[in-house]
Amino acid sequence: MTIPSHLTAVGEPASAPEGITNPPIDDLLEQVSSKYALVIYSAKRARQINAYYSQLGEGLLEYVGPLVETAPQEKPLSIALREINTDLIEFKPSAEQPPPA
Repeated sequence: MTIPSHLTAVGEPASAPEGITNPPIDDLLEQVSSKYALVIYSAKRARQINAYYSQLGEGLLEYVGPLVETAPQEKPLSIALREINTDLIEFKPSAEQPPPA
């Protein structure tokens, strides 16, 4: 007996994958200047969110927590991508200093 591709092995409908497919990449690229900027911004913000969750138990509030509603067990990168998609984060390129001569 073969199982249809839209069903899982136990007969339950497969859920739509979340994460990088939601929000769509095309929508995210409209918010930033390039795909490389998207990677850097989302990684930095995901690190901040992860640090926020890590220091909650210590009572320190050095980092800003998630700016969107989160689901239990949602990954920091998914949260960061949703924040970028909803235009809640403003990106300013850092001023690079020339290398010493």
